[in-house]
Amino acid sequence: MNRKPIIKMPKKGVLIAFGELFLKSKGVREIFKKKLINNFFFYLKKEGIKFNVHFFHDRIFFETEETKKALKIAKNIFGITWFGESFYFPSLNKDNKNDKNFCLLESFIKENYPKWIKKDETFALRIRKNRGTIEKLAQNIKRKVDLSKPKRELFVEKRKNDWFLYFKKLKGMGGFPVGASGKVLVLISGGIDSPVAAFLANKRGAENVWLHFHSFPLVSNASIEKIKELTNIFLKYQPHLKVYFIPFKDAQMEIKTIAPSHYRVLLYRRLMLKIAQKIAKKEDCFALITGESLGQVSSQTLPNMRIIQEQVKIPVLRPLISFDKEEIVNLAKKIKTFSISIKPQEDCCTLFVLKHQTGFGNIKKIKELEKKLNINKIIKEIFKKIEVKIFKYPFLK
Repeated sequence: MNRKPIIKMPKKGVLIAFGELFLKSKGVREIFKKKLINNFFFYLKKEGIKFNVHFFHDRIFFETEETKKALKIAKNIFGITWFGESFYFPSLNKDNKNDKNFCLLESFIKENYPKWIKKDETFALRIRKNRGTIEKLAQNIKRKVDLSKPKRELFVEKRKNDWFLYFKKLKGMGGFPVGASGKVLVLISGGIDSPVAAFLANKRGAENVWLHFHSFPLVSNASIEKIKELTNIFLKYQPHLKVYFIPFKDAQMEIKTIAPSHYRVLLYRRLMLKIAQKIAKKEDCFALITGESLGQVSSQTLPNMRIIQEQVKIPVLRPLISFDKEEIVNLAKKIKTFSISIKPQEDCCTLFVLKHQTGFGNIKKIKELEKKLNINKIIKEIFKKIEVKIFKYPFLK
């Protein structure tokens, strides 16, 4: 009686690849790589996913039977160029001179390809090098080859003496692992722009701390609730998110009494950045992040942006500076912040101001107006009323 040979099953899991990260020097690369691994560890452990990790030069393989959950997590980890569900064939001995694990790979493909490629489907076998290897594997697949537009693809990689087999490369988030570039303080309004700027800061490896100015109870608490909703999206990218809720109404009332309407937004913004700078120092943040786009509104002209940050020593970064509104909206929809951002709210910066503001403020006039204010006292009173909340990652549903 003939029996099919017993094929030893490979390990299952998720293979991840890096891109830009490997342009760094060896020391920096290892720091970034460790941060990426720790970020992935956190979410896997929080979900109760059992896993083992195998390290390679520019790949990491997370061995797990719960691949669907692991893939869901991987798609939100910054620093990954691509990832995919994979079979792993580790070397069977130290030197692996006989390449026994390749024989297992060959047998595994021969035994299982009918499950992956239907009789009427074309396929392509993708392997970086070693044409002899391609021929050995391909001759066991009794299907038609189409290298230009195949219906199915099989990717094979050799790392050291180990082999990987996978069928699809899923696009990763790219960028750098969150936390690899330090921390930034994001001035987040709840509108469309600032959450997108926060996302782009995350993508470049910066951990977010948020700062939200509100005018409650002069206006509703709609903006506060929107910020809380937005944290649920960003907790997919970083495990916890600290938010400073800044009551700004009293400061606005004082500014209203001494400043003409067309200068109030500039005074509001200058005071906001002064407060933000103090909190950034407390939080060890290297920069402030805003959602400003050049020329989008009057306070975002070059003359006015210079006036707004004139007294601030910390860098003010504007990830959206060259974006037009359509580009910002498209990205907001992609990261799923748009539907939250368009919910009605009263913007504290437009409180007590006319619809049309000056695009060319006068710094001399601004400073004259500020002399009528006791800025230090205003800031001191605001700090007494700040509410700080830390939002933590919930389990995936």
